[in-house]
Amino acid sequence: MGEKIKILLVDDEVDFLETTSKRLSRRGYPVQSATNCVEAMKIIVSGWPEVVVLDVMLPDKDGLQFLREIKQQWPAITVILLTGHASMQVGIQSLDYGASDYCLKPIELDELIEKITIAYHEK
Repeated sequence: MGEKIKILLVDDEVDFLETTSKRLSRRGYPVQSATNCVEAMKIIVSGWPEVVVLDVMLPDKDGLQFLREIKQQWPAITVILLTGHASMQVGIQSLDYGASDYCLKPIELDELIEKITIAYHEK
């Protein structure tokens, strides 16, 4: 794999963040993580991430609402929504709001990397 896409993981499940960050880092991806939207926004404002993997259920803000804010201010950032709570309505809404993809947890690392890569190159 050639280029390494800068990834921001936003999820309130610390175990998921730590495990996924370590596994992506081992594969050479630059990764930062945030457990809430306030932390994530600081990283996004810095211009660092190229792809945001965003959980739908966050403690400080609804993930769909945060997706809309990101896409309004930074339309070029690729956002992939991730949730443990399957909902066709949320999936459709996330795509309407500008998400590149909508994935269910748990997700295999190879599948997540594939989705990140495809979404990043399609933007």
